[in-house]
This record gives sequence, structure tokens and C-alpha cells, in this order.
Amino acid sequence: MATIYRTAQRMAHESPVIFWSLAIGFAGPIMVLTVPPIRKSFGYKQAERIPTTFPVPNRPRRAVSGYEDP
Repeated sequence: MATIYRTAQRMAHESPVIFWSLAIGFAGPIMVLTVPPIRKSFGYKQAERIPTTFPVPNRPRRAVSGYEDP
């Protein structure tokens, strides 16, 4: 375990870009598993889903007239 810590510490000093990109990259999958239960415990409710279709009226369709070619 000490070897992992010393390697991480050395990378943070010698190549911080690689160190932080790996840290953020490993944090993503962990957050996928931990954030939703935390949000639920705080009482977060998801917003309603955005409609993907236009609602069709409950009446018979009328034929379109007046747009015929001359």
C-alpha cells in the first residue's frame, strides 16, 4: 500500500497532468455508483421527461384544401 502512495505522490510532483487526468478518470465510475443514492437521501426528485412527440388531438382529422397546384 505504501508503494502505491509513494508512486502516486511521485507522479503528482513529476507529471501532474497525467496524475490528475488519471484521478479524474478513476473518479467518474466511482461517482456513477455513489452519487445517485446520496442525491436520493437528500430528497432529490428527477424532473419530468421532455416529450419526444407532439400530442395528437382527440378529434377526426380534416382534409387540407386550398393548397393544390394550379
